[in-house]
Amino acid sequence: QVQLVESGGGLVQPGGSLRLSCVISGADLYYYSVGWFRRAPGKEREGVSCTSNSDDGTVYADSVKGRFTISRDNDKNTVYLQMNDLQLEDTADYYCNALNTGYWGQGTQVTVSS
Repeated sequence: QVQLVESGGGLVQPGGSLRLSCVISGADLYYYSVGWFRRAPGKEREGVSCTSNSDDGTVYADSVKGRFTISRDNDKNTVYLQMNDLQLEDTADYYCNALNTGYWGQGTQVTVSS
């Protein structure tokens, strides 16, 4: 059974940082591309970033470029999202997803507030 578990969310002031983790069990991360998505209150889910298993390539939404960094540690079966210079509009529930599969985590909440 494949499971994804996110952690690392919390309450942070504008300009602050958080690092989210997505731990995958029941599967080898080596074989998966993984994405981070978020859903802000009252808004549609949007893609934030993803990391490819084939070439270690990364993609970022324009709204987070230069502030967020995605990385993966295949030995730890974990994907990270380092979020710096957080802004009010980054407030959302953040989810990781093994791309092209139905495997999603339960989400972790990020609240940016002064």
